[in-house]
Amino acid sequence: MSAPHPSAAPHLRRLLDLLTEDAPAEALGAVSSEARAAGVPAGDLAEVERATATALRIRGALRQHRRRELQLTALFDTAGDLAASRDLDDVLKAIVRRARMLLGTDTAYLTLPDEEAGDTYMRVTDGSVSVLFQRLRLELGEGLGGLVAQTASPYATPDYRTDNRFRHTRNINAGVLDEGLVAILGVPLLLGSSRGGTGKVIGVLFAADRAPRVFSPDEVALLCSLAAHAAIAIDTARALADTRSALDELAGANAELAEANAAVREHSAAMQRAEEAHDRLTDLVLRGGDVKDVATAVAGLLDSPLTIHDPGGRPLAAVRPDGADLAADSMDAGWLAETAEESRTGARAVHRDGRWICAVLAGQELLAQLVLHQRRRLDDSDRRLFERAAVVTGLLLLLRRTVAETENRIRGELITGLLTDAERDPAGLAERGRRLGIDLDRPHLLLVAEAGAREKLCAAALRYLFGGDIHGVSAEHAGTVVLLVAYDDEDAGAGDAARAAAAQLGQLVQAPVTVAATGPARGPRELAAAHREAARCLRAMRVLGRTGEGACVDELGFLGVVLGNAQDVDGFVNATLGPLLRYDAQRGTHLVRTLSAYFGAGGSLIRAKDELHVHVNTVVQRLERIQVLLGWDWNEPDRALELQLALRLNLLAGGQERS
Repeated sequence: MSAPHPSAAPHLRRLLDLLTEDAPAEALGAVSSEARAAGVPAGDLAEVERATATALRIRGALRQHRRRELQLTALFDTAGDLAASRDLDDVLKAIVRRARMLLGTDTAYLTLPDEEAGDTYMRVTDGSVSVLFQRLRLELGEGLGGLVAQTASPYATPDYRTDNRFRHTRNINAGVLDEGLVAILGVPLLLGSSRGGTGKVIGVLFAADRAPRVFSPDEVALLCSLAAHAAIAIDTARALADTRSALDELAGANAELAEANAAVREHSAAMQRAEEAHDRLTDLVLRGGDVKDVATAVAGLLDSPLTIHDPGGRPLAAVRPDGADLAADSMDAGWLAETAEESRTGARAVHRDGRWICAVLAGQELLAQLVLHQRRRLDDSDRRLFERAAVVTGLLLLLRRTVAETENRIRGELITGLLTDAERDPAGLAERGRRLGIDLDRPHLLLVAEAGAREKLCAAALRYLFGGDIHGVSAEHAGTVVLLVAYDDEDAGAGDAARAAAAQLGQLVQAPVTVAATGPARGPRELAAAHREAARCLRAMRVLGRTGEGACVDELGFLGVVLGNAQDVDGFVNATLGPLLRYDAQRGTHLVRTLSAYFGAGGSLIRAKDELHVHVNTVVQRLERIQVLLGWDWNEPDRALELQLALRLNLLAGGQERS
């Protein structure tokens, strides 16, 4: 008896152990080599190699997730450090040091405006080695920093010396060259003005490398969030310094001292209350709170109902001052967009139609809007509290989006396997879905979406799924975005789901989004077939000029075959004539032949019976049976047209019409 073949199981267990130990990629990659050396059969060896590739992807996703968590933890630590600082020099040094640490750059620095000289100077640097660079001064609009200060927008360049978007000057170029900087990212420190009505740039925060580097949108958003905290901390430090200065000046004025001290104490108390509220909100996020928890805390502090809406107007949270839930409908997206733009431009909360609105931003990206349902005017301290709540809400949404992106990336690989390899291992795909929390044996709708801006559509699909009550997963496939959405019998049909998705995705992308849907379907094979039908429907919609709309396969009917350039003609024939074909096959009848003769005779029973060589009563009886099998509307114009097309396709595909 020959010796049994070595099993692949020990090597698969080895992969799991290595993942648990956070082993290096080389160790994971060596497992397939060990299996090959051990003589594992070819079929099992291929499974080990696929498992190794999957383990490497999981390791990469986990490491990226941990890196994001470390960055966000450092950002929260920064918020605590800045809130505890009272000395302006300590504040500025903490800002620059933490900026360099968060982005892992060679250097970081901060510039502040010189009101008397009318220019900007280098205030604090970290990691700088050039004295010339540390003494640089910039006029408004000069260099990358000057453009950031002038436009109040972040700018990044992978190679500053060759980037013609910025106004290069001899002294700036000399300083950058002496420091050896190449890649630079600069973001504004914005502070709302209670008098002027517009935001004021109080400085620029930079992170720079001495080698070419492309700063990702997440890194820009991260530095912008730090800059928002920094602006608040600088303003607080300056306000406290002004308070101390005022106390010193008033110490000798005995007659007015009591009144002045009361005003100063009131101002200091308001500042202290705002700081304590900010610390409370930050601590709430660190302890794992969600958007509703932040809304509840702010509504209680300001004693007013509060709602938080996504950029499309859908409510994310709605609470009363006592913490009870508040019934809230979606707000008009146009009205919200207008007020959010005013809040973004002014870097402050705005009062409109008996409500206070503050935009929640990550850099220049609008994440949400806070709406305080309060008709009275807010004093400076309450307005600052409301605006700080928007900063903390932005941090929370960034954290939630980071987690959602990581989870969706891992789960989205299931869709790729489902659409490319469903026939090979359906049981394996189903088990893989269960491990990821997706039960493929439950009914799902499958949506295929396309838009001109595909990258924006991918991000919008993630926000669409995780911003509301929709349970699903998305992935990019074949130039489109595929969404797998859980379906309940009480949910709307595929057509309604497609139209709702097209409308909301279009709002998020700010461009027309076309969505085709099919289902419900269950199981890997059915879902793969459903994707083919939805792709065919999408092609048909494109031909029909229905860009920016949503539709399902059933609504297009035979047009999905004709205009969609589909290869699944048999699927259309079976879906249309299936009951008759099966009835004829099981009973040896001739219903398909009878239906073809009836249509060929223009609906004349006499001509049809001559074609079939049977009695007219036989034709009538067969047509009655056809109505039972196909439904009462089989002879309505639209249905009859589909049936005639299916009969012709059946004949062309080799079907017979024997009498």
